[in-house]
Amino acid sequence: MKSVDFLKALGGVVAMVVACHTYAQASDSTTTGTTATAPAANPKAVKQQDRALGKKVRAALAKAQGLDVSAINVRARSGAVTLTGTAPDNDQIQKAGDVAKGVAGVTSVTNKINVQQQ
Repeated sequence: MKSVDFLKALGGVVAMVVACHTYAQASDSTTTGTTATAPAANPKAVKQQDRALGKKVRAALAKAQGLDVSAINVRARSGAVTLTGTAPDNDQIQKAGDVAKGVAGVTSVTNKINVQQQ
């Protein structure tokens, strides 16, 4: 009876080792495939680039004539910019999106600005 319990435990351990080894190989092969086409970026450098792009978009919005930027937030991630917050009317929402699209380095703009409720 003890030998049966031992074999069951050993089988469970072997199954876990095989599963972990298979998972590790799948992760490594996926990583190896992507590093051959694009080198891994330094996370700090990516964050710094995102912050710089966000600042450029905010500056462009602030310089735009007839645009109230006091309630607009900007978030940048790898060239993709998301605008959130509120604006007094739809024309300003459209203008904010157009200004953000015109900034160098912006690959896409998601405009989630809502009309301000009064």
